[in-house]
Amino acid sequence: MMKKMTMWLFTGLILLFGFSIKSHAAENSIDDQAGLFTSEQIEQLNEKIAPIEAKTKAHIFILTNTDNEIDSTRFADYYMLDRIGKDQNGVTFYIDMNQRKSVISTSGNMIDYLTDKRNDQMQDNIGPSLSNGNYFEAAQTFLDDTSSFFEQGVPGGHYRVDTETGKVTRYKVLTTTEILIALIASVILSGIFFAISVSKYQLKFGTYSYPFREKATLSLTSKNDRLINSFVTTRRIPRNNSNGSGSGGGGSSTHSTGGGTFGGSSRGF
Repeated sequence: MMKKMTMWLFTGLILLFGFSIKSHAAENSIDDQAGLFTSEQIEQLNEKIAPIEAKTKAHIFILTNTDNEIDSTRFADYYMLDRIGKDQNGVTFYIDMNQRKSVISTSGNMIDYLTDKRNDQMQDNIGPSLSNGNYFEAAQTFLDDTSSFFEQGVPGGHYRVDTETGKVTRYKVLTTTEILIALIASVILSGIFFAISVSKYQLKFGTYSYPFREKATLSLTSKNDRLINSFVTTRRIPRNNSNGSGSGGGGSSTHSTGGGTFGGSSRGF
C-alpha cells in the first residue's frame, strides 16, 4: 500500500512540475510589458512560436514596453543577450512604444538566415499593421516571415559585414545542384578507379589470393628524433575590399553589443 501511494505521489509531482516547466517556457517567449496583446493573443503567439523554435533550434522572443530611453536596437540586443547569452541562436521582435520603433534583433546563425534584404522585407510587411495599431497582426507577420525565410535557407553568396570595423566574412553555401554534381562525379570517378584496378591486376573475384607471405618484408630500425629549434612565421593578409558589397543573396550587417554579435534592423512606425 505504501509503495503504491509513494508511486502515485511521485507521478503526480512529475506531472505537476512538467506542466509548470512547459507553461513557464511558453510564457517567457512573450514579454508584453506595454500590454498590447490579450491573454488569448499571447496564447496564440506562443503556439505559433513553439514549432518555429523546434525547427530553427533558435529562441524566439516578442518584447514590448513603453518606458525605454536608450537606443531601441541596443535595448533589444541587451534583452536577448540577457535571456540566452552571447552569440546564441535567437531572434527578438521588439515594439518600442515610447520611441515608436520596431526592431528585429538577430543572434547566432539567425543572422545568416535573416539577411539585410530579408529584414527590410519583414519591416515592409510589419509596418502597415504597426501603423494601424494592429500589434497582434504585426507579431504574427514577424513569425510567419521568420519561419519562411528559415525554410528558404541561407542565400547563396552570403556574407557578413561588421559595420564597426568593415570586416567582411564570407560563407560558402552548397546548392542542391552542386551537391548532386559532386555525388555523381564521385560515383563516376570511383567506378573508373575500380575498373582500372581490376584491369591492371586482372583480379578474378573469389579465386584470386595475393601471396602476401612471399611478397611482404619487414625491417625494424631504431630512430631517435630531437627537436633543436622551431620557428613560427606570420604575415598579415590584406583585406580585399573590391567585392565588399558582395553578390548573390546579399549579406548581413552586424554590430557588437555587450561583447556579442548581432544583426537585424529597425524602423519607425
